[in-house]
Amino acid sequence: MNAPANRIVEFEQQIAGVACTARAWARVPEAPGADERADLKARIKRLLAERRAVLLAHYYVEGDIQDLAEETGGCVADSLEMARFGRTHSAPTLVVAGVRFMGETAKILNPEKRVLVPDLDATCSLDLGCPADEFSAFCDRNPERTVVVYANTSAAVKARADWVVTSAIALDVVRHLHQGGEKILWAPDRHLGRYVQEQTGADMLLWHGACVVHEEFKALELELLKKEHPRAKVLAHPESPAEVIRLADAVGSTTQIIRAAQSLDAGEFIVATDSGILHKMRMLMPGKRFIEAPTAGAGATCKSCARCPWMAMNGLANLAHALESGANEIHVDPETARLAYRPIDRMLAFAARKSVNVRASGDLAKDAALFQGIGPA
Repeated sequence: MNAPANRIVEFEQQIAGVACTARAWARVPEAPGADERADLKARIKRLLAERRAVLLAHYYVEGDIQDLAEETGGCVADSLEMARFGRTHSAPTLVVAGVRFMGETAKILNPEKRVLVPDLDATCSLDLGCPADEFSAFCDRNPERTVVVYANTSAAVKARADWVVTSAIALDVVRHLHQGGEKILWAPDRHLGRYVQEQTGADMLLWHGACVVHEEFKALELELLKKEHPRAKVLAHPESPAEVIRLADAVGSTTQIIRAAQSLDAGEFIVATDSGILHKMRMLMPGKRFIEAPTAGAGATCKSCARCPWMAMNGLANLAHALESGANEIHVDPETARLAYRPIDRMLAFAARKSVNVRASGDLAKDAALFQGIGPA
């Protein structure tokens, strides 16, 4: 097999005085050939059974891994459902195909279980842009505020929080806190934070992070694409810039975007989130057309580059290697895990009380609650 290719991802300097990452990298595996691909899939299925392991895959990882998760009794979902699924499943080993913070969350919730990931270096720009020491100092300067952090953060940042939220439940949690008179300190995604602030009216102090994928969606190019497809509905993740959100017909988490496509009366959709989600959407709705939202202008080499470089680090070969060798095991400092457990558990308990369903099954009647409270923007 060829050595993995390396892709360098550049980060622009963010607002002065707020943490940023000047340079980061992603090691993206080369795609296997057809024969090797079939062999790897068969090998992974065998290893999952032999190791008594279950595969949890995010909607953004490659389609083959999503298919393997479903074919072997695992889970394909957003990060909230991945956390819940891993917590309740009996398997002693969880294999988390996503990014590192998802593996950390699984370990925090399941300290007695072994948690493996295909690549320990698969990170997230939101995580990188919110170092724990700087974030802790930010919290110390604002002690009167309730600290709410997005799931796309390190275990150490979660340990400093009062609440952890995912995009599927952020509105519900912040609305609940706002109704109780609490002021919010939010981190790290400023676009999601601004959207939640606008929707809830909450008093929110925002950390200035951003996702390298969603940050690149362009409203001007989206307007031009809408003219080419006048009947298409626009579905956007709230990590996208405000100008993109304003053009959307529905705004929500990955699962809510899928549900919106199932519910809205349209045969064509422009999707402003990581293109990995299109695999699931096309499987559930083969009769509908899904178009990637544009991420660059007319002179750019790539006008639809909506692919997280770290999600792309999850490949069949490194997934098989992790299962076979036990490599890439997630470890979290016990005291950090103890502190981080509380805000994550608080979110899961809140979701259970609110009966928040975050996994799209394709059954419209069964999934009706998924679309409540989202869109239009």
